[in-house]
Amino acid sequence: MPRGLILAFGFLTRIPMPSLSGFRDEELSSSAIWFPLVGLTLGLLLVLATAAVSNAWLASLVALLVWIIITGGLHLDGASDLADALGAAHRDPERLLAVMKDPHTGSFGVVAIASILITKLVTMATLFEASANHLWPLLLIPAWARFGAIFWSQTLDAIAPGSGERFKWDLPESTLWGWGVVLFLATWLSMSLLFALACIAVLLLWRSFLTWRLGGMNGDCLGAGIEYSECLMLLAAGLL
Repeated sequence: MPRGLILAFGFLTRIPMPSLSGFRDEELSSSAIWFPLVGLTLGLLLVLATAAVSNAWLASLVALLVWIIITGGLHLDGASDLADALGAAHRDPERLLAVMKDPHTGSFGVVAIASILITKLVTMATLFEASANHLWPLLLIPAWARFGAIFWSQTLDAIAPGSGERFKWDLPESTLWGWGVVLFLATWLSMSLLFALACIAVLLLWRSFLTWRLGGMNGDCLGAGIEYSECLMLLAAGLL
């Protein structure tokens, strides 16, 4: 297994991976190329976990629990930190960064986590009830969200020295376009052109929000973007 792939799974999931000696921080950059594949693997595990569950709400609960266990709540933590920072900073950049670094979770963070979990539970249950084609969103949405992470990191500046620079992954532009084309075609062929366009719109929407509200990104912004993108894409899958 390529070293970068091991690092990508180790960074984004709690799936046991072989230990690597001589790790350097800059290696995380090369591992980012594998992030969408990690998302596809997560999606496949969600599909397998729910394949034999006939009750829509129970299947949704199983999927949600597997989702949390595999990711270890990593991205939920980012969403919580960002929500607390936005709620408490009052547009003060220094205060925003200070709150993000605080390990404690405030009321805004709790609301953000609860909202994300409820949204995923309800939208997945709706998909399971309404569509025989519900397995494709489960497979593809985690990959889209993790593709979003490398898209945002490549196209946004770090909001402060040290807070996002380690996520400015040095990837060839062809890699970004390649994953985008693969996911777009897979989504179009398995679901619909409209949903494929909706996935792109969601990623652009989060980028626009970060540009307008923060002027850039850091690790918490990327993690929050993964969570909110998954929620919006699940909602779009249920509506389209």
